[in-house]
Amino acid sequence: MIEDPDFGQPIQNATVPLGREVVLSCVVDHLGKFKVGWLRAEDQTILTLHNKVVTHNSRIAVTHDNHRTWNLHIKQVKEADRGCYMCQINTNIMKKQVGCVDVHVPPDILYDETSVDQAVQEGENATLVCRATGHPPPRITWRREDGDPILIRKGLREIMKVDTYNGSLMHFWRLDRRQMGAFLCIASNDVPPAVSKRIILNVNFSPVVKVPNQLLGAPLGTDVQLECYVEAFPNTINYWVKNRGEMLLNG
Repeated sequence: MIEDPDFGQPIQNATVPLGREVVLSCVVDHLGKFKVGWLRAEDQTILTLHNKVVTHNSRIAVTHDNHRTWNLHIKQVKEADRGCYMCQINTNIMKKQVGCVDVHVPPDILYDETSVDQAVQEGENATLVCRATGHPPPRITWRREDGDPILIRKGLREIMKVDTYNGSLMHFWRLDRRQMGAFLCIASNDVPPAVSKRIILNVNFSPVVKVPNQLLGAPLGTDVQLECYVEAFPNTINYWVKNRGEMLLNG
């Protein structure tokens, strides 16, 4: 008695990086006079029939090991190839089984939806935004370019220090001048390479003048040096004035 053809084992699902080749294998026992075909499960598009490629897609190929395995090859895989594929035997009651392909795509930053450099007044709020595409969806991590911890305000007085911050949105509430700096937004999803964007956050604040010694005494005819420290952003124009009158020194 001639046995009906049947599948020898399930089709193994496959995961492949974008641009590489993927192979799905269909094992058939006792094929006899029948034929094996590969179809795209989603829309029932016939891709191959026995040893022939039916589709006009030049990236599709079929190989047979002259024994019992029929291999569907998809070369230079694209995102559109993600989905399930059906192996069919054209018996009177058609037999079929399905295997699926997942296409992994490295992350890419969406520049139109990501923050640019910004300057904010001290005491105001700011949000840095970083968005990226990729499959699986990328994780977004922030760090300071100088390696210092990121300062995040938790309450009115409490400021938390973190080496990295996770999430697409990084909120700064009541900005402090110490939070100024260059930040790196890093997108990664375990499909190399990870990508990053540098975003500068400047905090504008009014000048603060500090004088170490308000009164200096010196013997007649000796040199004396007056010092003052100015902290501000953007940088200030500094000059010395005598008795609130004439300018002595610019700088």
